[in-house]
Amino acid sequence: MASAAQRRIKSISYAKYGYFFIAPFFLVYAFFQIWPLINTFILSVYGNGSEGDTFVGLQNFQTLLFGGDDRSARRIHAEFVRDFGNTLILWVGNFIPQILLSLLLAVWFTDSKLHIPGQGFFKVVMYLPNIITAVSVAALFMRFFSNSNMCLVNGLLTSAGKDAFMFEDSAAWSRAIVMFIQTWLWFGNTMIMMMSGILGINPSLFEAAAIDGATSGQVLRKVTLPLLRPMVVYTLITSMIGGLQMFDIPYLYHTGAGKINVNLRTVAVFVYEQFRAGAKVHQPDYGIAGAASVILFIITAALGILVFRMNRDEDEHRKKQE
Repeated sequence: MASAAQRRIKSISYAKYGYFFIAPFFLVYAFFQIWPLINTFILSVYGNGSEGDTFVGLQNFQTLLFGGDDRSARRIHAEFVRDFGNTLILWVGNFIPQILLSLLLAVWFTDSKLHIPGQGFFKVVMYLPNIITAVSVAALFMRFFSNSNMCLVNGLLTSAGKDAFMFEDSAAWSRAIVMFIQTWLWFGNTMIMMMSGILGINPSLFEAAAIDGATSGQVLRKVTLPLLRPMVVYTLITSMIGGLQMFDIPYLYHTGAGKINVNLRTVAVFVYEQFRAGAKVHQPDYGIAGAASVILFIITAALGILVFRMNRDEDEHRKKQE
């Protein structure tokens, strides 16, 4: 029989010390993430009154979603709807080519039959734009496409005796350039994610498909894509969260100060402008900014839940419930 001392030694648990190691992360996360989120919800129900901030309830949400009787409310509603539409256009326009290009490259790089030389070099080069700051990227592309005669394309046009093209004033061109920048920045990261998902698939499935005489297209449609669905869903969710919060590239793509293209104004830019004192004719309205952030948060959460439910394995979910 074990003695009392041995029983006491066996009962000692060191699990509690793990909480001391993870406590700094949760403290920092609560201070910089949880509290700002809670404070945003608080700001969303307050407005700027004659005597300072006053409680207005859901009036800010009503103004953003439905407008109001006065001119200011109608203007804020029109701007919010326009900027939200721009956000969706810019996100969808860069996500579709991004996921298609990343999936194609991931399949190529993981196909053992192709034997592409220098794969490591190409992977590094394709991932490099992801670590470049947005300001540097915006400045780089402004040197290629802008309203200035000093940009590369307009320099070539003027040297050929033609008029300079106003890229920033064109809705189609300015949106296409921002979409291309976003795709160029993030397709390398998405490619790495797709590659990790493909490499996680059991190689015996590809061998069985090859023995059965399946073509590359059939293997992609019948084996790779169905098993890659969790990674595609994860990429879609993360891209949607980042896309709906898109700010830096659309905001920085302009030559003159305060000349932001209305076709590139996103919801994040709308929120930022509500905080800027003196940026517009009206005073900064923290309540409207908070309400817009809450609406964006709710829409992002709802779309995320919808995507998860649409891609959920119903048979597996039914088994878990049973």
